[in-house]
Amino acid sequence: MRKPEICRYCGGVIRLVPAKQVLGASARRLGQEREYIYQCQNCNARVGCHKGTDQPLGNVANETLRLKRMETHKVFDAFWKSRHMTRHNAYKWLSQQLRLPMSETHIAGFEMDQCQRVIELCGTEEREGAA
Repeated sequence: MRKPEICRYCGGVIRLVPAKQVLGASARRLGQEREYIYQCQNCNARVGCHKGTDQPLGNVANETLRLKRMETHKVFDAFWKSRHMTRHNAYKWLSQQLRLPMSETHIAGFEMDQCQRVIELCGTEEREGAA
C-alpha cells in the first residue's frame, strides 16, 4: 500500500504522526502508544500503520468510513469465529466471495459499498447455516 501524501477527501496534506497525538489517552488502552497514523491536517481523515512500521494498513478514511469499517470488522470477526475458521481461511473465503485477490482483501482498504457487501455476505451465510 502506498504511503498517502494528499487527502482524497479535501486535497489537504497528509502527515505521519504519532498515534498518541491523534488518539490521546486512548492510545495506551488500544496498544497504539508507540505506533503511527497518517492523518490529513485539514479534515482529520486518517489511516493507521502496520504495527512497528510506517506502512499504511489501508487507505485514508473519513470518520464515516472508519465507523463502517469498524462495524464490518465486528460482523466479520464474529462470523468467522462462530464458524471456527482461522482468520486466514476467513479472508480466503471472503476473497472468493468478493472475487478479489487475497492481496486486496483487507477491510482497512474497503470502501462503503464493499463493507456493506461483507456485512450482507456474513448475514446470508448465517441465515443459510441456521436453516
